[in-house]
Amino acid sequence: MLDLVIFLPLLAAALLAVPGVSARWVWLGATAVDLALVVAMWLGYDGGIGYETRLRWIPSVGAGYHVGVDGLSLPLIAMTAVLFLLCAVYSWRETRRPRSYAALFLFLQTVSIGLFAALDLLVFFVFFDLSIVGMYFVIAGWGHGDRARSALKFFLYTFLGSLALLLGFIGLYLGGGTFDMVELIAEPPVVPAVVLLAIGVGLAVKTPTVPFHTWLPPAHTDAPAAGSAILAGVLLKMGTYGFARIAMPMLPEAWRAYAWVIIAVGVASVLYGALVALAQDDLKRLIAYTSVNHMGYIVLALGAAGLAPGAGRARELAVSGAVTQMVSHGLITGALFLLTGVLWDRARSYDIGRYGGIAGTAPVFTAMVAVAAFASLGLPGLSGFIAEFQIFTGVIGAGAVVAGVLAILGILITAALLLRVFHRAFLGAPGELQVSDVRPRELMAVAPLLVLSLVIGLAPRWLLDLVEPFSAALVSLVSR
Repeated sequence: MLDLVIFLPLLAAALLAVPGVSARWVWLGATAVDLALVVAMWLGYDGGIGYETRLRWIPSVGAGYHVGVDGLSLPLIAMTAVLFLLCAVYSWRETRRPRSYAALFLFLQTVSIGLFAALDLLVFFVFFDLSIVGMYFVIAGWGHGDRARSALKFFLYTFLGSLALLLGFIGLYLGGGTFDMVELIAEPPVVPAVVLLAIGVGLAVKTPTVPFHTWLPPAHTDAPAAGSAILAGVLLKMGTYGFARIAMPMLPEAWRAYAWVIIAVGVASVLYGALVALAQDDLKRLIAYTSVNHMGYIVLALGAAGLAPGAGRARELAVSGAVTQMVSHGLITGALFLLTGVLWDRARSYDIGRYGGIAGTAPVFTAMVAVAAFASLGLPGLSGFIAEFQIFTGVIGAGAVVAGVLAILGILITAALLLRVFHRAFLGAPGELQVSDVRPRELMAVAPLLVLSLVIGLAPRWLLDLVEPFSAALVSLVSR
């Protein structure tokens, strides 16, 4: 079933080459069926590595098509399927080359799910690189503003990161004699710390963390709304997923040795992302910088998992919080970027200062932005709170007290900047630009993301039951 989930969107993209086929219905149908299959996989999953497929590919170097799911990959695959379906709903009225647009998103869906399911380093790398190509064409072909420059910057930065990642993978192969992740995790290769540096740089660019984040704001600002939702909601998680899937369990000694460096990078990303977001007048750039902030929480938590072995439960909490944050950020930031698309659709501007009194003309839109904003800053009852509470408890419990306290300041700054936006653009007197309320397809695209955030915030057990066994296993692997 997993192979069908991975390649069904690609088969649908190939179907679009047939003349007369409706791009909208093929895109919507393929993503809906894919999500239904993922739900069936979730219900049928019973622990360990599930739905595994292993085929020979390049036997001379121990590489093969090896895929499967566990408590880390299955939640991310489910989040990916949800986001791509809702982006298809949101883009129903896309008129600029709709067939090519749908094909690119279907291609990106296959690439994204394939990466989260990969259990071979070369398979992971192939999907990692293909995601760069797909998003480059989305930004360059359907973006706005200086889209060509932003797409090129995105491609060059992330492709350079992928080259560093490839060097790290070669180092793992030379030390372990295989590219198979399961084998490399079972018997970690003896390699120099520079291998962790290469893998860390490659994944940090994709995440992105400070100082490798500079490609992100222009890419988001000039991408179409659905492209930004996928870039932030799915593609950024490829970096943090790589840390948890590859760097930590395959290089446990190096991860423990440099845990404080990783924690410092996480705290710097949290504070820098929040402070720079506070200074933005462009709403899309502001949300992009909050992504740097939220990814910093994940890196901080994963770094804390490499600290003192005596605090095992706290370290497990940190990892559980990191995985929950990956899912939560995908849902919330995906919703925020789709909502910014409403502003662009109505007034062709993201300038916060040109808007005012939106609550009077668009009450439903205002309510949705408010829920997404409060979820982003971690209000209790929403998914952001569940993730951040686990992260802070785990980080402080693992011994990184100062880092945890500094990171908590990021929530205060995030609250200040989101309330500032709400006050300026949504409350008070009408501004220069006016916004009409959401249309049915926009409501159908964004509302499920907010409902899922609320469900996780109020009843997270169904998600945590899946994530916690993986967290315990990862902490055990890192402690070896």
